[in-house]
Amino acid sequence: MKKKNLSFLAVSAMLLAAACSESSTTKTTETSTEDHTVAHDTAGVQHNGAMGTPMEKGGLKVYSYSNSVDFPDAKLTLGKPEKNGKVTGDSTAFEYTVANYQLSQQTTDAGNHEHANSKEGQHIHNIVDNEPYTAHYKPTFNKAIKPGQHVVLSFLSRSYHESIKHQGAYDLRVINVGNAAPNATKFDESAQHLFYSRPKGEYKGPDTKKVMLDFYLVNTTLNKEGNKVRATINGNEFILDQWLPYLVEGLPMGENTFKLELINSQGQVIPGPYNTVERKITLKES
Repeated sequence: MKKKNLSFLAVSAMLLAAACSESSTTKTTETSTEDHTVAHDTAGVQHNGAMGTPMEKGGLKVYSYSNSVDFPDAKLTLGKPEKNGKVTGDSTAFEYTVANYQLSQQTTDAGNHEHANSKEGQHIHNIVDNEPYTAHYKPTFNKAIKPGQHVVLSFLSRSYHESIKHQGAYDLRVINVGNAAPNATKFDESAQHLFYSRPKGEYKGPDTKKVMLDFYLVNTTLNKEGNKVRATINGNEFILDQWLPYLVEGLPMGENTFKLELINSQGQVIPGPYNTVERKITLKES
C-alpha cells in the first residue's frame, strides 16, 4: 500500500512539473512576441520610438523623436542632370526614379505628428547650394537655376517634411548651368557635409506650437564622443548628438533665427562650404 502511494505521488509531481514548465514557456513566448511586435503597413514600418530628453534654455524646449514610420527600402535615383554634366537653357530639367516609395500621398502616420504637414503628401526635397529647398511631388520637373556651377542635394521626404536618412534615399552631385567652368566650386563630394532642411518659411496657428528642426548629413555621423550639430536658436545653444528630427517648443511669434554648425569633438566647425548655415522663419497667430 505504501509503495502505491509513493508511486502515485511521484507521478503527480512529474505531471505538475511538466504543467508548470509548459505554462512558463507559453508566458515567455507571449512576452517575447509582444516586446518585439512591429506594426507593418503598405507604406512602411512603424517603429516604437521614443522622445529624447528635453533640452531647455531661454524659454525653449528642444527634443528628438524617433517614432516616425520608416521606409528602409526607399530609393531615389537622379537620371538627369548627370553628375558634372552641362545644362543649357532657361531651366534645369530633373528626372528622378523613385522605388519603394510613393510620392504625392500622405505618410500613414501623419496624423500622429503635431507639426506642419503638407496636404500634397510625400515629396522630394531639392536643395541647390544649401539654399532653401523646393518641394516636388512628381519625379520629373523643371527648375530655374542661375548660370554657374552648383551643388545639388536631393532626398526623399515624408509628408510632414521629415527626411529619410539612409544611403540610397538621397543624391548629391555637382552640375554646370550655362557657361560654368568645370570644377569652379572645387566641391569635395567625399568630405563631411551638413545641409539645412527645416524649419522653413512661415508657420501659422497650430503649426507654431511644435516646429520641426531637420537637417541632412553626408559622409558623417553624430555621437556624444564625435561629431555633433550645434543648433543656436534665437541665441540659445543646443548640442545635437543624434541624426534625428527634433521638435522645438516655446518659439515666440514673429521672426526666429536658426543657426546650424557641424562641429567635431573639440567643438570646432568642420571645414565645408555649408557646415555653417543660418536661416530665419516667421511665426504668426493665424
